[in-house]
Amino acid sequence: MSRYDRIAYTPSVLRAQEEMGSATAAGRRLRAPDGGPEPLTGAEAGFIGGLDGFLFASVGETGWPYIQFRGGPPGFVHVLDAHTLGYLDVRGNRQYITTGNVRGDDRVALFFIDHARRTRLKLFGRATAVPPGADPALAERLDSTRTDGTVEQLVTIRVEAFAWNCPNHITPRFSQEELSDALAPVRGRLAALEDENAALRAELAALRGDGGPPAP
Repeated sequence: MSRYDRIAYTPSVLRAQEEMGSATAAGRRLRAPDGGPEPLTGAEAGFIGGLDGFLFASVGETGWPYIQFRGGPPGFVHVLDAHTLGYLDVRGNRQYITTGNVRGDDRVALFFIDHARRTRLKLFGRATAVPPGADPALAERLDSTRTDGTVEQLVTIRVEAFAWNCPNHITPRFSQEELSDALAPVRGRLAALEDENAALRAELAALRGDGGPPAP
């Protein structure tokens, strides 16, 4: 059993798995010793660094969960080391629900999804949010790639555990940039055909000798 499973599979979850007939799937009942936080590998780092957004879940004092979307250019979430993610948090609607939740309980869940490739990564961690002046060196590092806007906080997430999710039910969607890259060869071929067509029209006009359209 992975550390992610150890965190996610609470007694209530295990009872639900038993009721639904999946308790023995993937050795869910095997309680291996907890080896501590799981380090990110190159696969996770590359996946996170290539995305332009993720979902950030936190919990308030009332026990109600809250989910926020954070977006920016690919790479705005920095893998600082094998156990730490970080990004510059910019001003939004100024509700500060996530900020307040994290101050009360630093445990969070992050959900990264690549719709185009039907791949997703879920992650448990502990988050902190401090003013940019609290760590100028980190602020400078995170500033290399960040979301546009007024920077309000440095957010870091200490990774506790992660798991890759199955691709089932992920609807393929493509960003404008992804579509532009995919359609570039088609646009190039259309441009070549248009040039070829124009050249043939000019050649035909020259053969007619008048440059005008053919007689009806």
